[in-house]
Amino acid sequence: MSMDRSTSHEPLAPARIIVWDRLVRIFHWGLVLAVTFAAATGFLFPPNWLDIHVISGAFVGCLIVFRVVWGWIGSTYARFRSFPVSLALLRQHVADIAAGGGTRHLGHNQFGGLMVYGLLAILALLTITGIVTLGGVVKQGPLAFATSFATGQSARQIHEILAIVTLLMLAAHLAGVAFESWRSGENLVRAMITGRKAAPSGPVEPLATARPFLAAAILTMLAALVLTATIHLSDLPARGVPPVALDPTYAKECGSCHLAYPPSLAGAATWSAVMADLANHFGENASLDISTTTQLENWLQANSAEHWDTRAANAFRIANPADPQRITATASWVRLHQDVPDAVFKSAKVGGKSSCSACHRDAAIGRFDPQQISIPREARP
Repeated sequence: MSMDRSTSHEPLAPARIIVWDRLVRIFHWGLVLAVTFAAATGFLFPPNWLDIHVISGAFVGCLIVFRVVWGWIGSTYARFRSFPVSLALLRQHVADIAAGGGTRHLGHNQFGGLMVYGLLAILALLTITGIVTLGGVVKQGPLAFATSFATGQSARQIHEILAIVTLLMLAAHLAGVAFESWRSGENLVRAMITGRKAAPSGPVEPLATARPFLAAAILTMLAALVLTATIHLSDLPARGVPPVALDPTYAKECGSCHLAYPPSLAGAATWSAVMADLANHFGENASLDISTTTQLENWLQANSAEHWDTRAANAFRIANPADPQRITATASWVRLHQDVPDAVFKSAKVGGKSSCSACHRDAAIGRFDPQQISIPREARP
């Protein structure tokens, strides 16, 4: 005689309810992906991955804006009011954990809520300092028209510190998730994948009505405003990057033997020293008539590094006293190329340290953008 399942004494699985809505879960795992790409391209990958780093950072910024909007008009446990910042509640939570008990939280507990606010704040600061760095140092993006190199460098230092702090916070977050999963018996990682948690034995707080269409309208309006402003501002001339055309005589006389180096790569004193010693121009006689020499020297000095605010101009305007005419002898050039093996420079495809255009596709215009770095495959060791 078979036993009726309804009379079986097998324990029933606890009921599970939706806590994290689909948009919260998409936000969470999208943020994981974006931060991972941003960290990898910022800490591990070479400079020519900058575009991926910028895209990842922009995606992080978009996700933060969405989360702020959804925190006000989203589902119950997505709303900020479901995990308020309260010193009294935090103390109570710590006391409960120390006593080995504590109230079970369907949404974020006090530590989880603080981590949400902290990560949103620091990722927002990372996004802002990244935009400022991009504008000042690389002279790209919506703030390039107004940001000096010095400001960009300061923002870059802050950006790097914030990135390290973010990694430490994420490590603490993972440790907290592991601890709380063990303490509560609830697999929090699985809950963020499925959205479901075990239903409480007692009453559940009234559910708030999510307003996805209002959120979509707000986000669409913000996206249109930000995108329009970004495109318009990015089209403005970058600060400290004057639109200087290469002097035809300079291009002819100097470009016939080597790259006609942009005048922004050296200071006025360096160019004067170079033009005064053309008879012994790095071991060769490159003498010109007095009129042409004077013309070229005046043009070089008028457009020297002192008149530019690019990264290259700021880096190379300080000459090496022991070898003042050679750009590749400057401390900045040596530092920026310290990871490039000598075999690369000695290869036939590159042809020496002075062959900038072999690896920098925009060397002729003096930009030296990270995205334009491409070491020839044949030159790689």
